[in-house]
Amino acid sequence: MLASLLAIAGLVTGCTGVPEGVTPVQPFAVERYLGHWYEIKRLDHSFEEGLTDVSATYSLRDDGGIKVVNRGYDTEKAEWKEAIGKAYFLKDQNTGSLKVSFFGPFYGGYHIAKLDADYQMALVVGPNTDYAWLLSRSEQPSLVQCDQFMQVARNLGISDDQWITVRDCQ
Repeated sequence: MLASLLAIAGLVTGCTGVPEGVTPVQPFAVERYLGHWYEIKRLDHSFEEGLTDVSATYSLRDDGGIKVVNRGYDTEKAEWKEAIGKAYFLKDQNTGSLKVSFFGPFYGGYHIAKLDADYQMALVVGPNTDYAWLLSRSEQPSLVQCDQFMQVARNLGISDDQWITVRDCQ
């Protein structure tokens, strides 16, 4: 799941910095980003292996951070898996660049590389371009919109064949 991936990335690399070539979105309005997002595509990692129907829900925390709830269906065990974490802005709240943790003091980068004006689709990159997700408010976003976001991923050096499709674009 998205946040679990970032947390493990933080454990392995201790990195919250922005990958080369990624410019986190500005201006960014956290209130508009909160809520439910569906994972459309992701890069392959063992801790998300076998998970389908993956989603993330973001809400405000009392301490000014963001609560992250990632959920996915484990097809092998035939059960839902859920991970709860926390995120904090790396700079100001006007920049879509955060650090996310699911394991205490260990954080991984969460950088929004592209976000549409209506906050309906986002391309998120982790501490490097080995970690990336295409998220949507819709379970079946338009093919045109997916293609626009995938072009940004290609420009960052992420090839189409690296992605796992979780949900189809229409």
